[in-house]
Amino acid sequence: MLKPLRVLVLDDHPIHCLQARHLLQAAGFGRVDSALDARQALAMLHRQVYDLVLVDLHMPEMDGVQFIHALTGVDQVPILAIVSSCSRRLMNSVSLMAKEKGLAVLGTFPKPLEAIHVEQISAIIGNSQDPVLAARPEHEAVFDRQVLERAIERRELKARFQPRRSLSTGRIVGAEALVRWNSPSFGLLMPDSFLASISRCQLDHALLLLMLDDALQAQQHWQRLGHRLSVSVNLPTGLLDDPGLPDQLQQITLASGLATSDICFELLETERPLSPGQYHMGASRLRLKGFGLAQDDFGMGYSSMYSLISTPFTEMKIDRHFVHGAAADDARAAALVAAVQLGRQLGLEVVAEGVESARDLEFLRQIGCDSAQGYLISAALELDAFTQLLGCTVTPPFSSPTRPASSLPCQTSRYAASRKTSDD
Repeated sequence: MLKPLRVLVLDDHPIHCLQARHLLQAAGFGRVDSALDARQALAMLHRQVYDLVLVDLHMPEMDGVQFIHALTGVDQVPILAIVSSCSRRLMNSVSLMAKEKGLAVLGTFPKPLEAIHVEQISAIIGNSQDPVLAARPEHEAVFDRQVLERAIERRELKARFQPRRSLSTGRIVGAEALVRWNSPSFGLLMPDSFLASISRCQLDHALLLLMLDDALQAQQHWQRLGHRLSVSVNLPTGLLDDPGLPDQLQQITLASGLATSDICFELLETERPLSPGQYHMGASRLRLKGFGLAQDDFGMGYSSMYSLISTPFTEMKIDRHFVHGAAADDARAAALVAAVQLGRQLGLEVVAEGVESARDLEFLRQIGCDSAQGYLISAALELDAFTQLLGCTVTPPFSSPTRPASSLPCQTSRYAASRKTSDD
């Protein structure tokens, strides 16, 4: 049963407005109002709090993009659902713009809205106990240095491990150590809420050592049980300004009784070292010592093509924005295929991040991606839960036989064919 929500439908076409209102009301949404132009909708949002706004893009005077931009001036900003006859690429671009402005976007849907789309909206909302809060982006709190230092010292910040599965065997072949803060004052905090404060207080190095220690202890535990797999640890590239860092990381790893090849550092390019030469020096020395190196979030931010070919990476991790929905989106599919082929031609292990659907997983398998991680496979787990997962048999969607290319979207078989050609 849906929690009653206040919904506003913005569309300059009266028939489409009426149809959307009828479908939403029939699906159990609470009050559903409508507006035929963006300025009217903004006036209504200033007078009344709405939980969800369905917005068209093609409108006279003020279009949907301008409307979304103007929403930043509303006191209580609603969740957005973009409903338009525009191309999927254009809707995805507008959705990204809204998210970059800090707005919550439920999804993009074709116009006219149909019952199946309302069912999808209901399902997304129904998966959360408090959909209005859950769909909003998590806002970063500001923590002072003393609070953060105390949290690190007391080991309130701990690693959880997200498994990475091989797309050829279905077996767990690695894990990424992801930080969580179990704060006595604030409860369980996700990294988006505190990592910027960690960097601002110049505690990235302390956090790196803490996460490395957790990763090494986990590996010691797994190896005693007969499991050996690489663990990835995030390393902000700004830390490579310290010329002694590679030696320190090697010393800590070898002192634990493990090999440096058991650790892969994911270079987070949120900031560059003060000297570009220092970046390449640090990365090269880490590889000389046997550590793996992964280019994290390939395709985003500083993760450029030049960085990929100029740094001695062993892995390429493709950002979730290219992966999510690629099986049904020609533009994302083309970018994803190109990234996978590039990585394989450079001799890198290619890892897809943020896999959330079986269709995207199958698409990745068809185009030759090596391994994947994401919520479809597993969320980040505490040590005991991850250990239990290592002992489990391979489960669907990995245990199911690979579907023939003809049963996939047309671009999948086309890209799969081009993939084979390029490998020959």
